Amino acid sequence: MSFGDPNNPYGPPPQQPPAAPGYGYPQQAPQQPGIPPQQGYAAPQQPYGYPQQPAYPGYPGANMVPQSMPGLLVTARVFLYIISAVQIVLGLIYLYVAAFVNDVSDSADSLSSSSDDPFSDISDFGDAAAGLIAGIAIFVLALAALSITLGVKFGRGGQGVRITTVIYGALGTIVGLLLLFIGLDSGMASAVIFPLLWVVFGAIITAAPVVPSGTAWFARPRY
Repeated sequence: MSFGDPNNPYGPPPQQPPAAPGYGYPQQAPQQPGIPPQQGYAAPQQPYGYPQQPAYPGYPGANMVPQSMPGLLVTARVFLYIISAVQIVLGLIYLYVAAFVNDVSDSADSLSSSSDDPFSDISDFGDAAAGLIAGIAIFVLALAALSITLGVKFGRGGQGVRITTVIYGALGTIVGLLLLFIGLDSGMASAVIFPLLWVVFGAIITAAPVVPSGTAWFARPRY
């Protein structure tokens, strides 16, 4: 028997023709001797000589946006409101003193009979003192308005509020240090307590917008 006979039951099975590729699949070219097989379709490779570019990172602090006001800023905000209350009280006291001095000056002016009268000098001094005290009262009340404005703007303010708060707190700390040195030189314990509190308040108000949590709060996106 011949093994080449297709009807021979003991011969090898006939070779089947290669199956045609399905629709939609790329056909693979027959491999030629000496030619490496071609790879399938892939994403374009990075050109030779160019480093691989890393993924684009987010900006610093992008994943650390505070959802609520940091505790140090809340404390500074409360201190600003306390300072504004003290400034309002002081401003009203200065206004009352200026009005009182002005009344005394008017009374002395009504009693003076000539320019050489001693009451005339008292009247001139009283008018100048009343004007100076009234100016101080207006300045203190303006500072009270600034303190309240900064405290309110902590919720929605940006870099302008942050920088203004830092400058305002630093100036307040310097004034408190000067008063503290004067109180220490006087030797009176009562003259040290108020300047010391003022220095502590000013230092916290200055530091709160500068620390990383405060900086991130004022730099957060607003919609």
